[in-house]
Amino acid sequence: MTEILRVDDLDAAIELAAEKLDAGLPVGLPTDTVYVLAGDPTDPGVTDRLFQLKHRSRSHDLSVLVGSIDQALEVTTALPSAAKMLMERFWPGALTLVLPRDPDEEFDLGEDELTIGVRMPDHQVPLALCQEVGPLAATPAGVQGEAVFETAQQIADEFGAWVPLVLDAGRCVGEQATVVDATGEEPRLLRAGPISWAAIEGAL
Repeated sequence: MTEILRVDDLDAAIELAAEKLDAGLPVGLPTDTVYVLAGDPTDPGVTDRLFQLKHRSRSHDLSVLVGSIDQALEVTTALPSAAKMLMERFWPGALTLVLPRDPDEEFDLGEDELTIGVRMPDHQVPLALCQEVGPLAATPAGVQGEAVFETAQQIADEFGAWVPLVLDAGRCVGEQATVVDATGEEPRLLRAGPISWAAIEGAL
């Protein structure tokens, strides 16, 4: 059975979530966009479970949440100037950047070993948790191809004991983050979202 923990005491919530992650279990988290399923990216058992829960092919890689720009820099090899500008302008926020992946980083995120999707969400819960435990493998909660989840209860109803803990910070807005390929000097829009392409172009 899933435990839904209201985030009234942030420190206590982060401590409990960190314990679950350390035990090799996934957790549910709110972000500034949608609820996500998250786990230790270095633990293939956990990331396998995330793929299974989502009914998601490993050809569609998991992304990574970070608690700071410094954490993002640890998982990439070389940061294109455009990517740096977008980080400084829109992070924390609803923007996932696809970056060149550090080949020495032992994350199990799927089949793509050349790039990595990274986001620093504008929400105290994932920011505090990433600052406590490091980057997290993450995927929007809900079955692949279906509606995203806006509440903690939806995760509990869908996945039950497969996701033993969900941190509840109220309803999320329900729109997935904008995704931009920033592996080169000329960024490309991969998925439209809350941050418009016009705003991104204006920041470059």
